[in-house]
Amino acid sequence: MAPYDDWNALDDEEDEELQDASILEGKRDVILFCIDCSESMQDLREDPNYEDTQTCHLFTALEAAVQIQKKKVIVGPNDAVGIMLFNTTRKSETTRIQSELKKNTFAYQPISPLSAPTIQELTQLLDDAREDPAALRKAFPPLQDKRVAMGDVFTSCNWVLRDGAPKTATKRVFLITDEGNPHSGPASQQLITSARTTLIDLTQAGVTVEPFFISTAEKPFDITKFYSSVLLPTNLTDDDEDVDTSDPSVLPESISISRIEDLLAQMRFHEVPKRAQFSVPFKLGEGLTIGVKGYGLITEQKKGAYKYFVDLGDRMEVATSRTVYVDEAREAEVDKVGMLYGMSLGETAAAGDDEDEDDSKDPGIVRDVAVGKRPFYTAEDIRSFRTMGLETGIKLLGFKDRSELAFEDNIKHSQFIYPDEMTYSGSKRTFSALIKSLVKKKKIGLVLSLTRRNATPVFCALLPQEEKADEGGWVDPAGFHLIPLPFADDIRAATVVKAVRASDSLKDAARAWIDKLSVKNGAYPPDSYPNPALAYHNAQLEASAFREQYDPDSFEDLTLAKDEMIHKRAGALMKAWKIALDNDESADVVTIPEKATGTKRKAEVSVDEAELRSMFESGNLAKDFLRSKSEPVSGKKADLVERVAGWIDKH
Repeated sequence: MAPYDDWNALDDEEDEELQDASILEGKRDVILFCIDCSESMQDLREDPNYEDTQTCHLFTALEAAVQIQKKKVIVGPNDAVGIMLFNTTRKSETTRIQSELKKNTFAYQPISPLSAPTIQELTQLLDDAREDPAALRKAFPPLQDKRVAMGDVFTSCNWVLRDGAPKTATKRVFLITDEGNPHSGPASQQLITSARTTLIDLTQAGVTVEPFFISTAEKPFDITKFYSSVLLPTNLTDDDEDVDTSDPSVLPESISISRIEDLLAQMRFHEVPKRAQFSVPFKLGEGLTIGVKGYGLITEQKKGAYKYFVDLGDRMEVATSRTVYVDEAREAEVDKVGMLYGMSLGETAAAGDDEDEDDSKDPGIVRDVAVGKRPFYTAEDIRSFRTMGLETGIKLLGFKDRSELAFEDNIKHSQFIYPDEMTYSGSKRTFSALIKSLVKKKKIGLVLSLTRRNATPVFCALLPQEEKADEGGWVDPAGFHLIPLPFADDIRAATVVKAVRASDSLKDAARAWIDKLSVKNGAYPPDSYPNPALAYHNAQLEASAFREQYDPDSFEDLTLAKDEMIHKRAGALMKAWKIALDNDESADVVTIPEKATGTKRKAEVSVDEAELRSMFESGNLAKDFLRSKSEPVSGKKADLVERVAGWIDKH
């Protein structure tokens, strides 16, 4: 049977937390780098990182692909990556692959699991290109005086992914180009329609296209000329509504228009695919339900799990582990379906379990348990205790003013919910209307949330978020933040401590240098500052995987403070603040904290009048009082009463 001390814990594998099928199936990630090889992508320019060296956009794109693959070898060894080039005259050596791809598209790396030899081959090509800038032009001759139709590019991507990517994987295409208007001729409208149609086919096959557009001062990227009409909108509108394609808010939230130097940094933001943590119905009222998916906005990145290997002499095999329960009496494996859960109630109860039970009573909702016997519960019973008999979903209870949501109400990480049109038709339209209404009226929603079958129902606040876009193309999608609300005993009153407040002049002096050192744009991008311990660990594993010599001195900790920059920006202001601090009398005041008293709850004493009179007449009442105040308790009753009166007068 299950351990008695663990009776209330169900097996993790029975927890259907991730009910979204894309989570259960999409544990493997597939990325296809689709890189433009046109003339502009191969035009040479000075390398900003190396002196007397020339480079091109194609080199930077391939180098970014190498870095992503190297990182995935450590954090996602089961993932697969491929590289497809377009606008090149090079043909594949494999006749079968080239015959299926569209003309002037080339599968440099077909979709395959990550492997060190494949990455080293591409690394060698980049090393040759660093020594000979014309090496890439020789390896991938650019197409002259024309361009491949983007519809053909998307079709080739579909075929490459179809042949190499597992059906249950998360499939994505990283589109890299610097041409904002690939089809400017008279047939541009027809080519735009064709490109959008093939992109829809690609999307319906479960593929997400994440574009990375390169913009330079000499050749700025204008998305309105072509891609705003091709890329699928992700705003909360229905297909039959009028959509302004020039509005950047309707473009995919993963879009990136940046300098070539920032290409790798932008790719790292999208390296990990977005996976829903749950997919549940959202009940707005009786007979009105929509579908939503929930996403985690923040999580801790940890070291990869290690594996056990078995040495079979000629090879090493991965050893898989599993947990089984064995009946010691029969020495046989116990079927988990028939296992029960119980509490530890001591030896008396355990001994009573061996007696024959009286099964004469009819089974019902309530099961009687004889005195001295242990109660047992099935897994379904335990689940019903937790969920209170509720089904998974989110139920709208009402609305409150936005101002009533306090900062201290946020005691756990919130989740972000987004409509799921695949489960309930019309979810986007209803979801969008609810967001607009709450934002307009400055309201928040109150819901009862149960996102997992084995979880406990939680009251949550629905905080609406409008869609926003910035100049760089980053978009905050429209949706709701699902904020778990605390129960009464989750919040403790803060201990009130008397302290001296700083003067206004001292505050102004501190604010001056703090403003100089504030994070740019008031936002902290955690992806730009990796965990140094984790990054150092992964860098050594990466060097070991590629049989490279690792130099610890080459590791850069991006979390270290830039002392020179800090002193240059705010050194004088910090000195002025220190002088003001030394001259402020309140800074020298030391508050002695009061002696901490015990928090043990005192027993409640209930004494009737007769007992109180008896204690007073015998003098015990005065003795107890004097003893509690560390006063002497010797003497007659009159002396004790006089001593009590004297203590009261003094205090």
